[in-house]
Amino acid sequence: MELLNVYQNNYLIVFVFLCLGVLLPAVALYLGKLLRPHAPSDAKNTTYESGVEPFHDSRVQFNVRYYIFALMFVIFDVETVFLYPWAVAYDKLGVFALIEMLIFVVMLLIGLAYAWKKKVLKWT
Repeated sequence: MELLNVYQNNYLIVFVFLCLGVLLPAVALYLGKLLRPHAPSDAKNTTYESGVEPFHDSRVQFNVRYYIFALMFVIFDVETVFLYPWAVAYDKLGVFALIEMLIFVVMLLIGLAYAWKKKVLKWT
């Protein structure tokens, strides 16, 4: 009976945090909507481009290569962060961790070679 009570208590804690995670942002957004000043006018609804009157459509189509290039940078930047804790704890980890890290780096190099082959890294 005691084990069942502990088991149910664990789910109760998860449920409470789930409710808080949903309710707190919802309440904060609702209070922000109630408390904000709201006085729309034609001048406030116009687009603003550095004090210049807009003369064309504000939706400009960008080349998707720039986004892919930035995404590749973020991926490799974040993945290299994983190398730091491994390097700090290398003495304690041993040969098995070295093999795992080599596999990890080889996978990154395969991804880099694939991106290079697909000309994702070409800027223009």
